[in-house]
Amino acid sequence: MKGLIQRVRHARVEVAGEIVGAIDQGLLVLVGVEKHDDHASADKLLHKLLNYRVFSDADGKMNLSLTDIQGGLLLVSQFTLAADTQKGLRPSFSSAAPPAQGEALYDYLREQAQARHSQVACGRFGADMQVHLLNDGPVTFLLES
Repeated sequence: MKGLIQRVRHARVEVAGEIVGAIDQGLLVLVGVEKHDDHASADKLLHKLLNYRVFSDADGKMNLSLTDIQGGLLLVSQFTLAADTQKGLRPSFSSAAPPAQGEALYDYLREQAQARHSQVACGRFGADMQVHLLNDGPVTFLLES
């Protein structure tokens, strides 16, 4: 599983003009699921999401995690993260999970996140979404499990 994390001041996801998920300070995570991913992959990614130290401490160093600051977590499915872009000028999605598997693992990740963290919001799997964010830093990392 891949999670493209962005430290944000705030973020929201809209579907057909309706806000379906929003957070204040925290992490916006674009989630890509690949064929070989399973519950263990999702669990490992969630552990990183909650504990990766990307927020500044009192000395201005990135020493605090999402859990430490009790920030928001906004999960957005993004199948294009599974693209193979090594060759040519068109992405290949041969390594991406089929939609049913992708949705099941995304739902599992969401459920586990909601059980472990107090502020979790989500986009809508497979929907045409508009993502609005104020990237803080900017700070962006690609996490893989």
